[in-house]
Amino acid sequence: MNIRNLIVASACALFCASAYAAPFSFDDVAKLVSLSDPQISPDAKSIVVVRSTPDWKTDKTKHELDLVDARTGALRALTFERDGVSAPRWSPDGSRIAFLAKAALPKDAAKDEDAREDEGEKPQIFVMPMNGGDAVRITQANQGVDEFTWSPDGTRIAFLTQDPPVNEKAIKEHNKSFQVTDGHFLLREALAPTHAWIVSAHGGDAKQLTHGSFSLKNDQDDPAPLVFSRDGKRIVFTEYPSPYWGPAYRSVIASVSVDGGDPQTLVDAQGATAFAYAPDSDRFAFERPRDGDQNNGNAVYVNVGGKTSDATAALARNFNGYAWLSGGRALLAFGDLGTNSVIWEQPVDGQARLLDLGDVQVSSPLSISRRGTVAFIGATSLQPAELYVLDSTRAKPRRLTEVNAFVAKLDLGHSESLQWQGPDGFTEDGVLTYPPGFDKSKTYPLVLQIHGGPEAASVMRFSPLTQLLAAAGFVVFEPNYRGSTNLGDAYQHAIFRDTGAGPGKDVMAGVEAVQKLGFVDANRIGVSGWSYGGYMTTWLTGHYDVWKAAVSGAALTDWVMDYTISYYQMGDVYFFGGSPWNTKYADIWRQQSPIRYAANVKAPTLILGDVGDNNVPLVNSYEWYHALRDNGVDVQFYAYPANTHFPGDIVQTVDVYRRWVGWMQKCLN
Repeated sequence: MNIRNLIVASACALFCASAYAAPFSFDDVAKLVSLSDPQISPDAKSIVVVRSTPDWKTDKTKHELDLVDARTGALRALTFERDGVSAPRWSPDGSRIAFLAKAALPKDAAKDEDAREDEGEKPQIFVMPMNGGDAVRITQANQGVDEFTWSPDGTRIAFLTQDPPVNEKAIKEHNKSFQVTDGHFLLREALAPTHAWIVSAHGGDAKQLTHGSFSLKNDQDDPAPLVFSRDGKRIVFTEYPSPYWGPAYRSVIASVSVDGGDPQTLVDAQGATAFAYAPDSDRFAFERPRDGDQNNGNAVYVNVGGKTSDATAALARNFNGYAWLSGGRALLAFGDLGTNSVIWEQPVDGQARLLDLGDVQVSSPLSISRRGTVAFIGATSLQPAELYVLDSTRAKPRRLTEVNAFVAKLDLGHSESLQWQGPDGFTEDGVLTYPPGFDKSKTYPLVLQIHGGPEAASVMRFSPLTQLLAAAGFVVFEPNYRGSTNLGDAYQHAIFRDTGAGPGKDVMAGVEAVQKLGFVDANRIGVSGWSYGGYMTTWLTGHYDVWKAAVSGAALTDWVMDYTISYYQMGDVYFFGGSPWNTKYADIWRQQSPIRYAANVKAPTLILGDVGDNNVPLVNSYEWYHALRDNGVDVQFYAYPANTHFPGDIVQTVDVYRRWVGWMQKCLN
């Protein structure tokens, strides 16, 4: 059977939903519950997880810790009406759980009254006994706590907190000027570094362990975990040259004594992070872009007996994270493989084995007990994220929660994986989602929903926006273009000095493959995406005259401007090999900028973005809006007053989706 018949036949077999079931709606988006940061207890009997529930009336998200029985799935809440709950961590003996929650800003914090009002409460560490009793706050960090970890004996907790403002004395005297270095154009102060501290697990005075202009956290990424040595005498951390993201690619791994003193470098390979010791061993692992090339995927390196090697070299692909198995002879690494998010069991020295997860897609870091039980958040194409457990690496995943059970009663669009041969010898793929009630004898409008990154991938995982577009009657296509992380290092690396034209050819080859299936109306095709997906949207509408609608979300349209004012400066340099202000590299930055081709655009375009976006500054969208409007294109532009890359609250999120789907309906129906 050829690929066309195979896909159509399998689609027909799946599209038998009840005629009375309702499709996924905007109201349903507001009902979705998120689960994150699962942590399995040392005895593998319980899993604590963060549950996040949006509240439409207040436009806030409520967070709580839930304790889930690893055998039965029985669930009970551990916290109640506590603001900003996150990062649960079991004590080594399983008798206590520490977590972060917001608490009142200390009165002596070195901030003026306006800053104090803006910042509100700060996250602090709380410790909760599991045999009953209230959680006790154990830190009083003026700048709040970013990350923490238990000592091996459970008596102390190491944590990260930011130093006071660099120019604290001047600020108190109302002089708030600051030096611009590697920061983005929205900063209003110089960034202070973040350092390690240690405190008793029962609270009391904390002691600062590291000092200096280097930082244990940069201003954009989640902090890398702190790790105690097996004997509890040293703490290992990721050391960044400064608190800014720009030079973060030069990170190394170092350690410091729990008594303080000068740090000692443990791993000097630039880009190293995510350090972890094997259980009860001096073996350790860390992540680093393979061979130090930032255009490759993240590899997992292991050190055994003082010798370091890339344990994942044979797989030659990107990994989103890893965790050690007990015994220290193997670890689990997870990442994207084609249109699936999977887990490999990777021996320290040997061939990796792919775990059988069925249709479950991994959506979170892994938590592994001493007995080898694995907990993670997973999803399928038809089921939003839930908590899963693997009783062993040979077992099938068991779903423990049903926090989004209502979705199973809806008439959803079913998804298929689609492959095609790309223009430069690559075998490429994407996800195709059909509208509910799909009829192969009819033709349908096609909407491309292109992922961001570009270091990301579209996989067979439930997507609210995809389901909303499918419910509106569109076939939805999510192509994985070069630069994506799901098809190996060669494919990911192929975006180097080819950020627009190459990925554009990949996407168009995918569109051609979809059209060959026979149910797409070639006169009703729209293209859309957010972030790098927005970049691809602007590039494609400037180079191919096939689009009848476009939605450009947080789009990078001008590489030179983006490099100059965003936090992502060095990230842009990786793609081209040098600065746009160096004449050797200047031309390619402009050639790969969609703004250069804006006069070619004909597709009616909706532009969306956040005012305070420091990743892809909204100035990009302002340029695109005026270029299109001044050339007679039907264009509308809506901005959200948020300091994020995508609105984080439920009301604005639904508004983005509503405008996105509505624009496609207006232009394609």
